[in-house]
Amino acid sequence: MSASTKLSACFTGIAILFCAVSNAQKISTHYDPVLREVVDRRLRLVSSKDPEREQNLKETFQEAGCLGERLTEQPVKHERVPNLVCTESGTSSAVIVVGGHMDHVSAGRGVVDDWSGASLLPSLFESLNKAPRKHTFVYIGFTDEEEGLIGSRFYVKHLSPEEAGKIRAMVNLECLGLTPTKVWAHHADPKLLQGLTNVAAAIHSTIQAVNVENIGDDDADSFRAHNFPTITIHSVTQETLSVLHSPRDNFSAMNGDYYYESYRLIAAYLAYLDETLD
Repeated sequence: MSASTKLSACFTGIAILFCAVSNAQKISTHYDPVLREVVDRRLRLVSSKDPEREQNLKETFQEAGCLGERLTEQPVKHERVPNLVCTESGTSSAVIVVGGHMDHVSAGRGVVDDWSGASLLPSLFESLNKAPRKHTFVYIGFTDEEEGLIGSRFYVKHLSPEEAGKIRAMVNLECLGLTPTKVWAHHADPKLLQGLTNVAAAIHSTIQAVNVENIGDDDADSFRAHNFPTITIHSVTQETLSVLHSPRDNFSAMNGDYYYESYRLIAAYLAYLDETLD
C-alpha cells in the first residue's frame, strides 16, 4: 500500500460484518481449488529484491500454466521492473482485471505489502482457467506501487479506447493474511461490493468492511480515476496497521488460515463475477 499520509493515521470507518444470506442461494462460484501447500509455497518465494520478485512471479505463472503469448512483460518508462501480465481469454472480449503489486519498501520483507496479493495471482489463474469463462481475465503484477502507483497508472494510461471499453471490473488484492478478509467498502463499486457479500454468505466465509482512506493509495485508484468499477480486498485493521512499512512485515505477521480463506473467497468471487457481469 502506497502511503500518502503517516502510517499511524486513523481508519475512517468501523469493521462491519456483512451478511447476504437471502441472496446466497443459486449463485455460481465454481472454481478448481489450489492446495493450501501450493498457495503457501508460492508465498514463500518472496525476495528482498524487486527484480527477483518479478522473476519469481513470472516463473510461478508459468508453473500455473500461463505460458507463451499469454504471459507478457510491459516495460514501464524509467522503471527497471516491468508490469507482469497474464491473460486468459474468455468467450467474450469483456475483461476483468485482477491486480496486486510486486514491489515493496526497504523496511521488512514486504510479505504482507504486497507479495501476499501478487503471489496469489497465479493460483487464481490456475483456479479459474480449467473451465471456459465468459470474461477474459487479465492478472497483473504491478511495479512500483510504493513509488506512487507508477505501474498501474502506466498501464491505464496506455490502454487504447477499445481496450478501455472492454474492462468491466478491477479487483485489487492488497495486504492479505493479517486478519480475516476485509474490503475497502467506501471505495468499492456498489455492484462489486454487493457481489462480494453474496459470495461470502454463499460459501460461509467472513467479510468485513474496513475503510482505509487515511492510510494511503492503492492500484485500484489508478483505475477508479478513469471511472472503471473497482474493489480492493485486504486484511488491514487498526491493530495490524503498524505491520505495514515496518520490519514486522515478514512471515511472522501472516496467518496461514486467514490467507488461504482469503484465496478461497477471492477465487469464488471471480467465478461469480464471470457469471454475473455483462
